[in-house]
Amino acid sequence: MKKLIDKQGRHIHKLRISLLDACNFNCLYCMPEERQFMPKKELMSREEIFRLASILVKNGIDELRLTGGEPTLRSDFVEIVKDLSTLETKKFGFTTNGRSLSKTLDEIKDTNCKYINFSLDSLNQALFKKITGKDVLEDVLHAIFKAKELGFQIKINVVLMRGINDHEVEDFIEFSGNHGIEVRFLELMKIGVVNAKDNDQFISASEVINQVQKNWQLNSVKRKIDDTSFNYVLENGANIGFIASESMPFCNGCSRLRIGPKGTLRPCLMMNEGYKIAGVGEEEVLELLHRVMDMKPTDRIENIEQPMYQIGG
Repeated sequence: MKKLIDKQGRHIHKLRISLLDACNFNCLYCMPEERQFMPKKELMSREEIFRLASILVKNGIDELRLTGGEPTLRSDFVEIVKDLSTLETKKFGFTTNGRSLSKTLDEIKDTNCKYINFSLDSLNQALFKKITGKDVLEDVLHAIFKAKELGFQIKINVVLMRGINDHEVEDFIEFSGNHGIEVRFLELMKIGVVNAKDNDQFISASEVINQVQKNWQLNSVKRKIDDTSFNYVLENGANIGFIASESMPFCNGCSRLRIGPKGTLRPCLMMNEGYKIAGVGEEEVLELLHRVMDMKPTDRIENIEQPMYQIGG
């Protein structure tokens, strides 16, 4: 298989495809009060998503992840998953808030899409509603447990915010141990609405780890050079990870590219720059691919004003 190596020697093999910017949650760190979602007619078609993914997989991409907004809001989400499942990838999954997923799981359980990351920032019903603006925690938990029962590989992503949900770390450790589901704690990133807030909600991975170590022995899990999280197994069977994007950035090992909902290929979550490859012939797609790879930063970019929902997690 072909390998995509950038000018820094990084092996670029992961692609995030944002299907749309619309979302049915109003998370505190993501969604501004005033938002305007893209008209459906401006989004890449199902056929164009498959065409571009096919070109990139043929030329070195071997991991695909669908993101949003909330990707399951696409009326053709199941069809897109089935299309992309026919490509020869090592790993194929998506990230979701899980609200509308339960009814979809049966339709995709026999595809090659086996990896689901759930965004879940609280296990407390009232706090979940405060963070997301929606009183649907039970729906999300039902989707998580059903996905696990059907054999999907599950991870839960928790964005920690000091004074809001950081007191739930122990609850998530217990949840992970009880249910055999990996939980990853994410640092609050300087993206979109977070830039306008005081930094007092930020809590570093190191601080959380120091707190956890007071009650648990952390056994480190071996990681790959381009893994975004560093993980530990605890004596209760919990598998917890930390994605320290702010305090311990992993740019030097980053292996990702991103395609936005309109078909713009971007080098980094924190960069607006990129090239539109939707509607472009294969030869030009490959030329633009290498241009975008050469744009990938080696150091952490301080912040980005564009809202998270428009970028894709």
